[in-house]
Amino acid sequence: MELKIALKVDDKDNVATIFANGITDGTEVEIRDKKGNVDLVNVIGDIPYGHKIAVRDIKKDEAIMKYGESIGGASQDIKKGEYVHIHNMEARRGRGDL
Repeated sequence: MELKIALKVDDKDNVATIFANGITDGTEVEIRDKKGNVDLVNVIGDIPYGHKIAVRDIKKDEAIMKYGESIGGASQDIKKGEYVHIHNMEARRGRGDL
């Protein structure tokens, strides 16, 4: 069986990046961090290579953190393992209201 991996780069991150092809709804993915910790998660949704999944539940309006930086905000509640992309997050940079 091919190992399916997602990487969480920074301790502040609440998303991990998928580094595998063929990730479909229900696929088990191994989330790894830089300390060597591993968390097995069943993904929610079909997720392309290089895209993000939530490493924990994220509440609506909470910052989406990747590489230790906010890349946007959750536009709805996001469950652990769920695909995180433009359908459930919004950009906050350059809006002038933050």
